[in-house]
Amino acid sequence: MANYTEEHWNEKKVALMEKCFNGFADLGLHGTGIRTLAKHCGYNTSMIYTYFEDLDDLIVKSTEYCMSKVEDDFMAKAPTDAEDLWRFIDEIPYWTAEKHGKKYRLMYQVYTHPKYREYGQKFFKDADKRYTEYAKQLEGKLGIPYQKLTGLIYILIRASVHYALFEDEFYLKSQIAVLKESIELLTEKNISGVQ
Repeated sequence: MANYTEEHWNEKKVALMEKCFNGFADLGLHGTGIRTLAKHCGYNTSMIYTYFEDLDDLIVKSTEYCMSKVEDDFMAKAPTDAEDLWRFIDEIPYWTAEKHGKKYRLMYQVYTHPKYREYGQKFFKDADKRYTEYAKQLEGKLGIPYQKLTGLIYILIRASVHYALFEDEFYLKSQIAVLKESIELLTEKNISGVQ
């Protein structure tokens, strides 16, 4: 591996993280060791140990990386103006469940495990910052203060993730209804100038 450039090394590591994360999503976290995972992914165990200290290191790093990519996918579909907002709210829960449902299930297995909980706390603190920044971008377009928008973004994300995990249509529709009502009330309030 000494003849690898740093860029090539990083590309291989990313490919390994993605394949192994998907392997865990297929096999489940519980009882899946390095040998089983390597076999499932078409690698040998020495390849995994070349890039990661141990199974825990692989789990933590691949979860963080792959879930940040899921978040990027989610945000890439986000509306850029008020006219596109309703389409996004109606479509995103179903799209993300179909595209990323297994990944969300694995993320919660990892981040709720006592061994990895601190990594989950860090991941979600970083998400808080990203969602607040996105709310600030939308503030001027929707006329809703970013502090309120951040909470509304969380309602949508939690409803979408819950649907991806459990396909609970009742929960999803009730959360989406509250979200839409809240947006309508906040935009009407801003139009009428009421504070």
